[in-house]
Amino acid sequence: MYAVCPEQSGRAEYHKRKMMKTFEIKGKLREATGKKDSKKLRNENKVPCVLYGSEKNIHFYVKRNELIKVIYTPSVYLINLDIDGDKHQAIIQDWQFHPVRDEVIHIDFLKVTDDKPVKVAVPVEVKGFAKGIQKGGKLQVEMRRLKVLALAKDLPDVISIDVSDLDIGDTLRVSDLEIENVTFLNNKAVPVIRIVVTRTSRLEPLPEDEEAAAEAEGEDESGEEGKEESSEQ
Repeated sequence: MYAVCPEQSGRAEYHKRKMMKTFEIKGKLREATGKKDSKKLRNENKVPCVLYGSEKNIHFYVKRNELIKVIYTPSVYLINLDIDGDKHQAIIQDWQFHPVRDEVIHIDFLKVTDDKPVKVAVPVEVKGFAKGIQKGGKLQVEMRRLKVLALAKDLPDVISIDVSDLDIGDTLRVSDLEIENVTFLNNKAVPVIRIVVTRTSRLEPLPEDEEAAAEAEGEDESGEEGKEESSEQ
C-alpha cells in the first residue's frame, strides 16, 4: 500500500508503495469515423475511443463490457491497450456518459511513456483511528481525490493517509503530504482531512483527578458553611 503518514511536525513521510494497478483492454481500429458510425457502434454495445499522445490520434473502439472494471470503480488504472496487435500503455483522460442511461458512450485515452510525466487524479484512502475521534470528534474527508504529476512507473495506486495522530481541531493539508517522485498539483493550502469539534466532544467528562478535586472542593465549602451556622447559634 502506498502510505503517507502525518507527523507531529505537520509534514508527511513516505513509507511504502504499491504501484498503480494495470488492466488490459483489446480494441479494434475504426474503419470510419463520424456521428453516424459512432451511433452504429453504440447500438452494437461498442464504445468509440481515441488514443492521444502518439504521432497521430488513433481512433478505435472496444466492447462496452470490457470497460466495466475500469469505469465503475474509484481506482485508477494504467491501461495496456492492444489495438489490432499494436501495444500501447495509456491512462483514461476523459469519458462521456449517456445523459439518461448510466453507460459510457466515449473514452479518451492518453498514451504514456517512460520519460514523460502524466497528470492523474488518485483516490485518497484513510487509515487508522484518530485521537480526536476517540475524544468524540468527527473525521471529515475534504478531498476524495488528489491530482498528481509523476512518471508512469511512480504513479501510486492510492494515497493512503494514517490519521492516528490527528486530534480535535487538526487539519491535514496538501502541503503536509510529501511523496517521493510525485508532485501534488492541488493548491497546497487545500485541506484534505479535518477532525472537527462535535457536541459530544464539547461535553467530554472531566478527567478523574479534576473530578476528585472538584468533589473535595465541594465538601470543603459545605464544611465551612456548617461551621458558620454552628457559630451563629
